[in-house]
Amino acid sequence: MQDLNDMRYFDAVVDHGGFAPAGRALRIPKSKLSRRIAALEERLGARLIERSSRRFRVTEIGLAFHAQCQLAVAAADRAQALVEASLSEPQGTVRMACPTGLVAIVADMLPDFLTLYPKGHVQIVARDSPVDVIAERIDVALRVRTRLDSDAALTMRTLAHSRRILIASPALANRLAGQGIDALEAAPTLSSSGEDGEVIWRLEGPGGEIRNIRHLPRLSCGDFGAIRVAAMAGLGVAMLPDHICASELRDGTLVRILPEWTSEDGIVHLVFTTRTGLPPLVRAWIDHLAKGFKNPALFGV
Repeated sequence: MQDLNDMRYFDAVVDHGGFAPAGRALRIPKSKLSRRIAALEERLGARLIERSSRRFRVTEIGLAFHAQCQLAVAAADRAQALVEASLSEPQGTVRMACPTGLVAIVADMLPDFLTLYPKGHVQIVARDSPVDVIAERIDVALRVRTRLDSDAALTMRTLAHSRRILIASPALANRLAGQGIDALEAAPTLSSSGEDGEVIWRLEGPGGEIRNIRHLPRLSCGDFGAIRVAAMAGLGVAMLPDHICASELRDGTLVRILPEWTSEDGIVHLVFTTRTGLPPLVRAWIDHLAKGFKNPALFGV
């Protein structure tokens, strides 16, 4: 195994173009550097530097070895910086992308986090359109997908599972009671897609039966909150994520209908660029969200 210090010394000698300038930069004697590099060459069994009183030249194998030394030295520096940072108080800014339908849940988790880390700042980018984590300098993105993306550059951490369920006001639910899935074809509906014209709900029922319910909603709006309010007013049946209407289902202002019919589960997960080298505040925020999303009251109503 090579001595990392020797790699660091060799890296400095090559970068500074000689033993004397490297010695001055490292504040160690030129003679010590020369001895360490000579010993390194002997262990490797290869000449890395051609030198004389008038000439200094890095050999071809020396250049290849230098490239690897740079990677090793940089990795060691990052590892040390990570440890040093973990020992200091997390601070800075976490920039997070979040779907609008999950902002309220995340907002409830903010006070405890910001109290725990008084030097920390959180910036939430509330957007339902796709976010390029790397290009848009997003530290962590919260997503809901039926399947996890496959991207070697990104790391994913699953938080919970969400599903869209059929809900209605108690009065409308009573009118539809006992009629089965076919009742949806004639019932007034509300859509959270925000799209114009006909909407299709793909539902899975008993025994894995699939039904595609085509309907023209009375109201279409991309905001879950607006659809929830309209459903509470009895304007139609809606299909919403369970976490959006969990509170209303508990207090009875909304009722779940046809509970045996649901959409495909959505995987609530975090996406970030790397597991190693994350700033301490970003790592703390990820762990804080993971803990908060374990609350059983949020999902699975």
